[in-house]
Amino acid sequence: MKILQVMAGNDHGGAETAFVDMCIAMSEAGMDIEVATRANDVRVPALQKAGITVHTLPFGGPIDIFTGWKLGRIIKEFKPFIVQTWMARAAQKTPNWKSLKTAQRYLVVSRLGGYYKVKNFKSADYFNTITPDIKRHLVDGGIAEDRIRFIANFAETEEITTPVKKTDLGTPEDAPVLLSLGRLHSSKAYDILLQALTELPGVYAWIAGEGPDRVVLENLAKDLGVDDRVRFLGWRTDRAALLHACDICVFASRVEPFGTVFAQAWAEKRPVIVSDADGPKQFCLDGEDSLMVLKNDAVALAAAIRRLLGDKALQQKLVANGYQRYINEFTKEKSVAAYLDFFIEILKKENIL
Repeated sequence: MKILQVMAGNDHGGAETAFVDMCIAMSEAGMDIEVATRANDVRVPALQKAGITVHTLPFGGPIDIFTGWKLGRIIKEFKPFIVQTWMARAAQKTPNWKSLKTAQRYLVVSRLGGYYKVKNFKSADYFNTITPDIKRHLVDGGIAEDRIRFIANFAETEEITTPVKKTDLGTPEDAPVLLSLGRLHSSKAYDILLQALTELPGVYAWIAGEGPDRVVLENLAKDLGVDDRVRFLGWRTDRAALLHACDICVFASRVEPFGTVFAQAWAEKRPVIVSDADGPKQFCLDGEDSLMVLKNDAVALAAAIRRLLGDKALQQKLVANGYQRYINEFTKEKSVAAYLDFFIEILKKENIL
């Protein structure tokens, strides 16, 4: 099946990483994938290395008419059955079949990983959401429920080719290490993690990500007196190796529609602490596969970290149950199969297949 995947995207971010992972996974599963996205030093080479044709487009603002025109040309030449858009900008720029009238009819399927305004998805024929609550958001916005399918992100990470040692990152081998993965943005609540670190002497924090708040967070770490125990690692492509090297994965977001990181921690058999943001609250079970704390509460986060570091039996319980959750719900195979089933179902419904 030919599928065109379309994303504008930031330089770095969770949705952008999920986009690359899914495009490669679909290609590996035998689907014929092409991609339209902004130029990017990480995303584009990774897709091309996987043998996927990548079209780079500007995805500019309202005066950018080139992107929409070029997408139309790509669709006419590639002849996809499905055009899947990621986030609002891609949907706004993508022409649907009714406007383009190509010889090969296609469906636009918009993937929503957040609570976007429904008006931005006028080109969409169908939708998939990565949480049940985002599906509820679309229904509340007037989208018929039979046009929406909930399909969770998968939690596969890359193969470990080069292990990470604590000493590689300026950390004592015997020091407890907290790992956080994600964009350096206020929504990820790294400030709360840094505040919690003030109550955890001897504990180190690795923050793997890049984004607009880097300088603010570096200055905060200095002001709090914990900068000697914080490592800002930048954007990393060795998530699995970092997870294996840490003691606890901390995912304390204040705003998080889903949050693939907690499922990646499950996949890599690492205990995880999450906040009660929307995404983790829908999937994680406090005391069973994770510890859950109130968002924006540094004292509660520090207490949970102390509890987990001091209780090996609890660590083992969370790891075992989390890994089973991953196997049951968040594998690459289950996610790709769910997408393919959905695509075949709607193509048959519209008499395209």
